[in-house]
Amino acid sequence: MKAAYVIDPRADRLVPLLREMGDLLAARGFDVSPVGEPPPRDVKLVLHATVPEIDRVLYVRPDPSVFVATVVESPDGSRWADVESLKRDTYRVLVKTMSNVVVHRVGGDGEFGGKVHFMTPELGFRTRPDEGLARRIVDYVAPLAESKVVIRNRLDEDLPEELWQGDEIARSLMAHGRKLAEMNLLPQVFDIRSLLDERDLRLAMKIFGLKQLSYGNLSARRDAGTFWMTGRGVDKGNLREIGRDVFLVKGYDPETATILLSVPPGTDPTARVSVDAIEHYKIYRAVPEVGAIVHVHAWLPGVPATLQSWPCGTEQLADEVRDLVLAAPDPSRAVIGLRNHGLTITGRSLEEIFERIEGKLVQEIPPLE
Repeated sequence: MKAAYVIDPRADRLVPLLREMGDLLAARGFDVSPVGEPPPRDVKLVLHATVPEIDRVLYVRPDPSVFVATVVESPDGSRWADVESLKRDTYRVLVKTMSNVVVHRVGGDGEFGGKVHFMTPELGFRTRPDEGLARRIVDYVAPLAESKVVIRNRLDEDLPEELWQGDEIARSLMAHGRKLAEMNLLPQVFDIRSLLDERDLRLAMKIFGLKQLSYGNLSARRDAGTFWMTGRGVDKGNLREIGRDVFLVKGYDPETATILLSVPPGTDPTARVSVDAIEHYKIYRAVPEVGAIVHVHAWLPGVPATLQSWPCGTEQLADEVRDLVLAAPDPSRAVIGLRNHGLTITGRSLEEIFERIEGKLVQEIPPLE
């Protein structure tokens, strides 16, 4: 597996850290290109160093299968009045560089100084000591870079005409999307459009596969082999159209890692189902009694959680969540924590899930090692 460096000249003080990370990766079996060489076409992991006030991107990953870990350094932690302003500045770097994780090393005094802050696209945010940073980063990113991303879709215009406007199950999905919005469970903490110019916004939307930034997703089983699911990046509080906001998932091709969708004629070929479709697909296949699944960026204390902070849309995350569901006392009514990310909740129906969670979830997701 190949790894490479991309280093902004303004961030050259981070070169020793990245070299140490490269040595640790090489010891794990990665083929690491020398500093200064451009990433090879088949690179899997890019170690990227830049500055917090980044205004130009030196590397754009060719597809979502390339894992990008960006490191930035700020000399003075007292510049931020609160954690939300620190998160916002860190998240701007993440979307500007289209990274899978940003590691923000902060020096100086103040509440945030002398520490390292990790942030992911799902708004996972963890603060850790600066000691042993290279190994800490490599321990985090190496297994993630080796994961298998399943976000490719095949849109077949074979949806029966009687389903072009959906059915009772699809309409229930739309109604419960509005319910999520009413419960404040569709956070958009940072408006991506306020952080990027138009050119970078188009690139970010392409790489992340988004129409807009909206967290959470829902699905509901239609029959033994198909289920309705929300689209990628669509506003779950305003679900209206089949083939744009809601899709019928009919299968999965493991050879090409492709989710198979039935859509109406004339569907936008760039439309995509939620990145978590592979996770829902595996749960429905494993537990026939599950009739609906809800994913939210919230938490419920005491739930079993994944051992790894896998990226969304990876087969590894799907497998681990499925196995935790199967291990639950009642797999058809399980609540599983996605480490530093949120919850996956199974139920017999959407109505039953919402009855169980209403008033019980907490917005703050605890940082877990």
